[in-house]
Amino acid sequence: MRWVQKAALAAAVTAVAACGGGTGTVPSSAPAAPSVPAGPAAWAKFRHLAGVVDLAGPRGDGSFVVAAAGRLFVLGGDGALSPFARGAGGYQTAAGTEPYLALTNSVPVQGDHCSFGKNAVFAIEPGTRPGIIMISARGRARRFASLPAGRALSGIAWDGTGRFGHRILVTAGSGGRTTVFGIGCDGRVSAVASGALAVEGGVVVAPATFGGFGGDLIAPNETSGRVYAVEPSGRIVTLVRSGLPAGGDIGVESAGFVPPAAAAAYLADRFSPGNRHPGDDVILRLPAAEFARAGIRAGDLLVATEGGAMTIDVRCAAACTARYVAVGPAIAHGEGHIVFAS
Repeated sequence: MRWVQKAALAAAVTAVAACGGGTGTVPSSAPAAPSVPAGPAAWAKFRHLAGVVDLAGPRGDGSFVVAAAGRLFVLGGDGALSPFARGAGGYQTAAGTEPYLALTNSVPVQGDHCSFGKNAVFAIEPGTRPGIIMISARGRARRFASLPAGRALSGIAWDGTGRFGHRILVTAGSGGRTTVFGIGCDGRVSAVASGALAVEGGVVVAPATFGGFGGDLIAPNETSGRVYAVEPSGRIVTLVRSGLPAGGDIGVESAGFVPPAAAAAYLADRFSPGNRHPGDDVILRLPAAEFARAGIRAGDLLVATEGGAMTIDVRCAAACTARYVAVGPAIAHGEGHIVFAS
């Protein structure tokens, strides 16, 4: 199935933009498409988990928090799964929703006279009362912030660099536009940026080392196949054009930055019946040996499609380049963030 998918990709790939800034459009003189390697690295099935939709972490002990079927789990360094935040004061949301996650560290926020908890998890709460749920490291949950009604919450990230003021960043769609909201440690909500684009899933803040885009919010757009960078000023620019198949439930959705000494990457593959890529309710894994074979380095951005977990490696210095480096099972339905064990 990998080779069928690879052939389809080779036919679909068109162009990728090396863009160091601009107005948010891809130049017509965009460079050649990412090359299709003779034998791309392969995402493999790692752990079955019904309803898996996102992972966050690692926490201080190397484990990850996993959202699945409206509940939370902990994925240990040995691969074991255990329930998290259960019982009175614990966490639960509607099964079948997409409560994407972000994990924070204890960082004082200048001017707010407060800090986010260490290893605290923040989850999107969809529905008629959109908001953010905070789950402490001990598994106690509470509503942390409310967002404007009528917004479809689609992504969440923690600004560990401080360029957005060490805030939680949330993307929310309405009427064909996406607004990025910043949420301080005191729960106050303010709009950061707005644009006519649709982003969902694994939004992530770039490390300071990521060329001219260090500290920006990186947001994939599955319908266009583009990957955007949102600056703290609110300006939105095209980082790269992925060159991968695009469209609803098909195009780029998941993203994550490779840390030093990464041992593996993980991605949720959610069962979605009736979909062109119906998924398999598993956590996918890309081991470090595959990193080396594909030339993936620390500081690079990995971006994967929702359909089939086709993955590009984005590297930014004076300009940005993208290479197609990995593929998942053709059935895969990728969701949420790409996270890394070190």
